[in-house]
Amino acid sequence: MRPGPDEVLHFSEDPTITLFSPHVAATARQAEPYVWAVDAARAPDYWFPRDCPRAMAWVVPTTTRADRDLVLGPGGGDRVHAVEYDWLARMMTVELYAYRLPAAPFRPIGEPVAHAMVAMENVEPLGPPEPVGDLLALHRTAGIQLRVLDTLWGFWNAVVGSSLGFSGIRMRNARPRPAG
Repeated sequence: MRPGPDEVLHFSEDPTITLFSPHVAATARQAEPYVWAVDAARAPDYWFPRDCPRAMAWVVPTTTRADRDLVLGPGGGDRVHAVEYDWLARMMTVELYAYRLPAAPFRPIGEPVAHAMVAMENVEPLGPPEPVGDLLALHRTAGIQLRVLDTLWGFWNAVVGSSLGFSGIRMRNARPRPAG
């Protein structure tokens, strides 16, 4: 599930949204109200239930061979997503929808690399939401490793200390960090 040309996507478990209005998200680091969406490159970051904690890593031009081998493993492709066992059943049963939105009102946000697209005006979807479908199959088809771990923290520590690109979403919902 990726946006088409001149589109961005908004993923939601709510299939009844008819208008996206700028708001300050409860988890936002910015005080400005935005409508949030993602481009094709960041769409896989949202192939999860909304509140599911996930740690993700991918190859960037400056990734070393040693870091690639350590984090992705042999034959591991270019990207890996990790979730906790406690979320696997929810991943397999969630009804997730993608809203296609016009890209024109959106601009990239995030430094040094954009992690999302934002608009500061109301945005109407281009049509009804589309069911995303089987999230595990979506990962497989996209060639993204999906790891299921007892806790995300060991993986997260390895990723943030590496030369890979990475993102963590809803990490506050992860199991507590192990002591020590």
